Amino acid sequence: MESSSSSSSIISPEDVLESLMNDGTIDALRLKIINQLKANEELKNTTIRMAEQSKVLNTPGAEKQTKRELFDALRQELETPVLEKASRSVWELILDSNGLGKEISETVERVFCRLSGREPPLFPVQNAETQLTKENDKKGGEGKEEESESQKEKLNSNSKKRSYSEMNMEGRGTELGSQSANEVAGKPSEPALLQESSSKSPLPT
Repeated sequence: MESSSSSSSIISPEDVLESLMNDGTIDALRLKIINQLKANEELKNTTIRMAEQSKVLNTPGAEKQTKRELFDALRQELETPVLEKASRSVWELILDSNGLGKEISETVERVFCRLSGREPPLFPVQNAETQLTKENDKKGGEGKEEESESQKEKLNSNSKKRSYSEMNMEGRGTELGSQSANEVAGKPSEPALLQESSSKSPLPT
């Protein structure tokens, strides 16, 4: 008995759709979509531009055809691409989380809750996603702060090294410069030459 009662309480998508159709919600949503499509200037301008650039209107002798003939020819040429663009615009409206799409989602959820005896909202996922996003942003900010501190330490270290080098250069500038130049050129430095010559020269007896 419990299994039969639980199975009978399951609300299917068809049940929700039937309720939306019976109470006129589907017709109201369809009318809103049509009105927003009519107000879509981008879609309107695209359709006009496609008609102006169509083969039908740019074929010699088109001006001699009747309006009905031109209309039928334009529909045959442009029906598919225009419907594709209109369909894409409709899906953008349906999936819009801030506009009509949000209204559709809330309406479907409200009807489902009414039929199943539950309390909305069913899926408070948005708050969890928002919290997760905030945590990720916080972690990212901490990482950037650590990276910034590391860069500051490197800069301070480099500045200290430069100051130390400048101090050394005051007393040993000539020696260091000549030694570095010799090393770059592949020549031994002066102390190395002196050491090498002293090792080769016999000691006086």
